[in-house]
Amino acid sequence: MKPVLGFLFSLSFIITACGSKTPSVSDQISMAVQQTVAAIPTFTPYPSPVILATSTPFGLAGLFCEYQFCIGHPANMAFLDVNAQGNPSAPSTISQGILAAVNSKLFIQFVWQDAPGSTDAQFMLDLIVDPKVDTRSGVLDPLLIGNLNVIFTPITTIATPLLPNGGVAAWICGGRAFAWKVYTPQPDLPKNLLTEALKSFRCSQ
Repeated sequence: MKPVLGFLFSLSFIITACGSKTPSVSDQISMAVQQTVAAIPTFTPYPSPVILATSTPFGLAGLFCEYQFCIGHPANMAFLDVNAQGNPSAPSTISQGILAAVNSKLFIQFVWQDAPGSTDAQFMLDLIVDPKVDTRSGVLDPLLIGNLNVIFTPITTIATPLLPNGGVAAWICGGRAFAWKVYTPQPDLPKNLLTEALKSFRCSQ
């Protein structure tokens, strides 16, 4: 809990220090990643054999429902409203927002914004991929998850040495564009986590 509180305090201090200047969505996302992953405890993990997982080892019994959408997440993690932590008077809204969740094994980020008339969510990948720390490591993979047309691509990241792998995804639902990012210790986990999270996804039409 202390690392998370430290992250929230640091984020609040940074945003407050900016005075009247409002950071762009890209800057807010980049700041959220940097500050949140900095809160991950650093330790040398015990060597472990490579696991060829066919499904996610993390239980996704958790469900976040707010801002007229719901999305699944690991039960031992909780999403924090990044906008509200930085400025309590300007939390995320139905039209635009940023959530983040972190523990020693995963970092998840979720963003959304109004996109009336849009049918291609690829622009959201450019928004959520931080070019300072993230590198796309594969081609775009179109997925049909439930009734959602999702685009996914794996990434590698230097945001934290504990979680060097990851994936990003984007989709359109109900006139809004959504993007999801995860950092993981193993490269085979992101797509499984995305699939499980989106099994519970729904949005207001």
